[in-house]
Amino acid sequence: MATIIPALTTISRMTRGERRFGRRLESLLEEDYLVWYDIPLGRQRRYPDFIILHPSRGLLFLEVKDWKIETIRSITPESVEIDTQEGRKTDSNPLAQARQCAFAAIDQLKRDPQLTQTDERYLGKLCFPYGHGVVFPNITRRQWNRAVSEAEQEALLPAHRLICKDDMLTTTDPEAFQQRLWDMFDYQFGGQLSVPQIDRIRWQLFPEVRIDAPTSDLFDDDEVEEDTQASDLVPDIVRVMDIHQEQLARSMGDGHRVIHGVAGSGKTLILGYRCLHLAQAICKPILVLCFNITLAARLRCFIAEKGITEKVKVHHFHEWCGLQLKTYHVDLLPGTRPIWERQVESVIQAVDQSRIPRAQYGAVMIDEGHDFEQAWLQLVVQMIDPDTNSLLLLYDDAQSIYQKSSLKFPLSSAGVQARGRTTILKLNYRNTREILTFAYDFAQDFLKAQDADDDHIPLIAPEVAGVSGPKPAFRHFSSAHDEARYLLHCIQTWRDQGSSLNSIAVVYTGNAHGLLVHDTLREAGIPSRCLQQSAEKRSYDPQADEVVLLSRQSSKGLEFDTVLLCGLGALSNDEEKLAQEARLLYVGMTRARRRLLVTSCKANWYTQRLAALASA
Repeated sequence: MATIIPALTTISRMTRGERRFGRRLESLLEEDYLVWYDIPLGRQRRYPDFIILHPSRGLLFLEVKDWKIETIRSITPESVEIDTQEGRKTDSNPLAQARQCAFAAIDQLKRDPQLTQTDERYLGKLCFPYGHGVVFPNITRRQWNRAVSEAEQEALLPAHRLICKDDMLTTTDPEAFQQRLWDMFDYQFGGQLSVPQIDRIRWQLFPEVRIDAPTSDLFDDDEVEEDTQASDLVPDIVRVMDIHQEQLARSMGDGHRVIHGVAGSGKTLILGYRCLHLAQAICKPILVLCFNITLAARLRCFIAEKGITEKVKVHHFHEWCGLQLKTYHVDLLPGTRPIWERQVESVIQAVDQSRIPRAQYGAVMIDEGHDFEQAWLQLVVQMIDPDTNSLLLLYDDAQSIYQKSSLKFPLSSAGVQARGRTTILKLNYRNTREILTFAYDFAQDFLKAQDADDDHIPLIAPEVAGVSGPKPAFRHFSSAHDEARYLLHCIQTWRDQGSSLNSIAVVYTGNAHGLLVHDTLREAGIPSRCLQQSAEKRSYDPQADEVVLLSRQSSKGLEFDTVLLCGLGALSNDEEKLAQEARLLYVGMTRARRRLLVTSCKANWYTQRLAALASA
């Protein structure tokens, strides 16, 4: 069964003929076929009805028309005159439409040297076949042949570029159906496309699925300067959402949506795509909230990469509460409790009294939602315009580290309409197999998987989907200074080997230890930034070429190629704190994509457990 993006069950705007053809594609093609429906290409927003990609067959662009033979009044190579319920209209020849979409896409793909041929005879041409054609779901081939002579067909719409009603019946043989598709190719050549090549095709055609790359459209219709090389336009290594993530992102639909994903499952990527989609679809601003100040700074950079900062506003929750009070001139409630608690209560009271308006945003998205209390969610849900009613809540209860939150309440009690709209992502794409196994084996006693209905929060065990890498290491030292000097040595070595400093993070268990490591790095001339004050967290720039030092709490939602988790000797063996500390260490370890080093200068329950795992 082919993969259709978006999923057919989530598409409401299809014509009857398009849906019938989509179902045939889904049932008559094998699982290695990828099919996209109505996805825009380029700045001119061309919308081919279907794009089909197969590793050994190539790329095909199809236009589907629900016309009936009696409604077609005349046809030329450029246009078609048809009778509709609104009267007679002139439309483009569907073959010309399909050809324009195909050629625009092919011109873009040719800019990528890894998608073109190296043989001098075909230099610059794509290394895989491509084609285009038309589908008439309501016209049989006999009707078409009677209406249009063979000579006219060759000029208007050749038979080999057409699929008719009787070519796509429920009883149609899959091989015959597929042959109809591949007869639309002028040439068939080459070997099988590799997974990286398929990812590059998706990177080129659909900029919104790019990871860590601006989506300001490289796929444009401007002239390319003659002296501009393709290598200047396309990076050597591209990262995109995987197919499952892309299908989920494009198939999300309207209303309240909840995604429960393990660490590293791509929740933030899906949030970014959703922001990009809604920024083009709705008029009101979009609000993105999280609890972590540092994560909010990272999300702002992420949104900036998508080029939608004017439409999408990112705040950590308490910052947003303070902004609401300031904007609507509401005084902070008096009292001795911390200011952030009184900020929240002040906003809730002001909303109840209509001094702060509801429905301010066209959509609200909450990242790391497991850190939100019930009253916070109740407040935020009221901020959504009921005309759009768009909410996306992302969470992973395994990373819940605050006692008051952890989503230990039914989502419906907070106004989240999640029944039937909850998706669970179990695959971890961030960490290597070795890192995820190491972290989960350490914390599994405190992360027991359990089931729940879609109005409550299940705790799920992650499943590894990442590549293999170096085994995580644990090192024990006689003093905190020796520990800091060893971290410095490792960072200097990795930098000399070509690692960028902003790909390395030092995650510490206590502020004093973090400052010690920071001073050690500065004395050695290593650019670094220690995020302990709120202002430093808000100004965090993940693109700056410097090592970042941060607490386990501040690391939530972030990721780095290399993580040095240090200062474990400062943790106590207090049994009442074991579960929370273990979860925090799990959070810190799962920030690492490729390398993980854990260090300590004192022995305790945590170091003994980690030493045993590292030596196993």
